[in-house]
Amino acid sequence: MRTRNLLTALLLCVFAAPAGAQFNLNRLLDTAKNLGQASTEINEQQEVEIGKEYASLLLGAAPLLDNAEVQRYVNRVGRWLSINSERPDLNWQFGVLDSPNVNAFATPGGFVLVTRGLMVRLRNEGELAGVLAHEIAHVVKKHHLAALRKGAGMQAGANILADFASRGRNQMITDKLISGMKEVMLRGLDKDDELESDRMAVVLAARAGYDPYGLPATLQMLQSMSPGDSGLALLFATHPAPTDRLDALDRSMGTRLDRFAAQPDVAERFTRTVQGSSRASQQK
Repeated sequence: MRTRNLLTALLLCVFAAPAGAQFNLNRLLDTAKNLGQASTEINEQQEVEIGKEYASLLLGAAPLLDNAEVQRYVNRVGRWLSINSERPDLNWQFGVLDSPNVNAFATPGGFVLVTRGLMVRLRNEGELAGVLAHEIAHVVKKHHLAALRKGAGMQAGANILADFASRGRNQMITDKLISGMKEVMLRGLDKDDELESDRMAVVLAARAGYDPYGLPATLQMLQSMSPGDSGLALLFATHPAPTDRLDALDRSMGTRLDRFAAQPDVAERFTRTVQGSSRASQQK
């Protein structure tokens, strides 16, 4: 059904185009076929391989924080959330990047990274859970694969994933993937994808036993920061404004999750692990 709708849209583009424009109908048909294949034929192992390439780009920009205790802690929180997600069997991996920027990232296949700059601004484990749940939702819904399909021009994005699905990894395909990934990182995901992940995140946090208002609290913190802060540049360039996200969450949540607001935010454990480890690192 999705491919049929896409083909209809492509044909409408043909007939609505200005007179004299040149079109190759076979090329359009191939594009529709490749988009359908790319969305259905990327298996989980291939998704993980794509995610590893994605994660390597992020780790090339900033290394993992050299703090084993914090890394274990974030993995424990993230894995508990992932068990409560719709894709609990992925080999989820979580980490903290040693970067002062304020951001968090996910890649296909279950790789989730949060920056040190964001970690030190969070106040409790409930807020961390909200952030990680948002990134988990991107992986569950395969938002990055969708963005890759649409990147670098509709046909190019579709062909990259179709080639990867049918022929596996080689240097040419890997180079194309990396180029597409860089484009997605700079452009960001669709606004609707970000808002969908926000909605899923508050539900996932509540399901895992956390106060679901951890993510809204984090968005309020971001809202209070100066838009001119260089550490926020990429986050603000690739995400809807915190105010818009808060408004959308307010409309979708209403009072439906209020009964879960008494669930713990686990502030003590967060402070002891994250802030305590930070002080210890500074004293070395």
